[in-house]
Amino acid sequence: MTRGNASEESAARRRPGRRPGSADTRGEILAAARKVFAEKGFDKATVRGIAREAKVDPALVHHYFDTKEGMFAAAMQLPITPEIVVPVLVAGPREELGERLVRMILEVTAKPETREPMVALMRSAMTNERAVVMFREFISNALLYQVADRLRVPHLRIEAAFAQMFGVIMGRYVIGLEPLASASHDELVELLAPTIQRYFTE
Repeated sequence: MTRGNASEESAARRRPGRRPGSADTRGEILAAARKVFAEKGFDKATVRGIAREAKVDPALVHHYFDTKEGMFAAAMQLPITPEIVVPVLVAGPREELGERLVRMILEVTAKPETREPMVALMRSAMTNERAVVMFREFISNALLYQVADRLRVPHLRIEAAFAQMFGVIMGRYVIGLEPLASASHDELVELLAPTIQRYFTE
């Protein structure tokens, strides 16, 4: 064996969990994540289990994704993650939380490339039991309850606020209710923010 071949083999052994010849390890991890999330739900899915499904070392999963929440968002092609959403919602005056929430959801859903993955998951959650478990656990435990606990808001209240905005997105982009579908962001913020704010006002 030549020194060059020995060095190459040694380097290959040092790569944690990467399949020989794999050109898209990140893509394989995401495919495995989608399968595991669908089978087990968000809460019961683990990084180790996803790594096992992808046939890679868990360290390699952590190399590509800092958190399980981030991996879920990437696997489901969601444009937002709790790491982004939670700090935005909890920062700033509490009396403006309703407006921040409404504006964020309207802005995220304004562009087709960010709206379509969310609407697709929402549609799936209405007809598929596995999808609804994933959606419910992610939205509740990784997102809504994180905001509620930081602001000391009862979980029922933040779920009610989310349910109202869920209905707005469905009516605006799935059913296409008019004039809701063509209303401007400012019109909807003026209409919805005071109601959403009430859920967060003790």
